Amino acid sequence: MAVFAATYAVGVTLLAPISFPVFQVRVADILLPLSVLFGLPAIIGLTLGNVVGNLSSPFGIIDVVGGTAANFLATFLAWQIGRRQFTGAWLASAMVEVVTITAVVGTYLAFLIEVPLWLSWVGVLIGETISVGFGGYLLLKGVDRVLGRRLYLPVPRNPET
Repeated sequence: MAVFAATYAVGVTLLAPISFPVFQVRVADILLPLSVLFGLPAIIGLTLGNVVGNLSSPFGIIDVVGGTAANFLATFLAWQIGRRQFTGAWLASAMVEVVTITAVVGTYLAFLIEVPLWLSWVGVLIGETISVGFGGYLLLKGVDRVLGRRLYLPVPRNPET
């Protein structure tokens, strides 16, 4: 948990100029799909890392609370989808993270920055697609290949079905 939290927080803080505007590429979000492999330790660590990283946000407590909620929800949903082990589950997990963060963060940023909602959604969507959809998905595949095994536990199957 600590490694995920520290890495995420440092990534957001060091790259603050591109981590907070409407058209943002939050490079630290590349770590989010790893929740599929590492489960709750990654989910909790990335959520805590978001709290710390967003303390440097120009949007204050709204970004701390909203961004943290978005990260928790996105990583939890991704973990639940990814552990189902169907064809394309990891890609679906990454896309759910992109959509979840776009919906939550894009919505409150529109009000904070006073831009049209659609523009805020597009801005966050582009950045999340780059960081999570491409970078994060590739990182997930690479880490799995290096480890040579899947760390998550499969969903129990009913032998009668």
